[in-house]
Amino acid sequence: MAFKTAFLAHTPDADPEKHRCVIETSKYKLFVVLVKNQGQAVEICKRLVKEEGIHSILLCPGFTHKDVAEISAAVGERVGVAVSRGDGPSIRTSLEVMKREGWF
Repeated sequence: MAFKTAFLAHTPDADPEKHRCVIETSKYKLFVVLVKNQGQAVEICKRLVKEEGIHSILLCPGFTHKDVAEISAAVGERVGVAVSRGDGPSIRTSLEVMKREGWF
């Protein structure tokens, strides 16, 4: 049985039914889904846990502590929920690119 995890990232023009992929080996299955907002993120996470048996969810740095708590509550305590965070310089670099690309 493979370890199954999902990575979700926010992007303003996301369509989670279209902007997704799966990468897998015999021991690991990674679902990647882009979402536009928190509502989509919660629904996608619940669906992946129910339909795919996800063991762990990794969220991009754009998710707030409140968002993480909401997702964790929605999927239950049997699913790990983590957030990818960077240091100050890497966050500033990312924000510059996102501003340049019209995210804000």
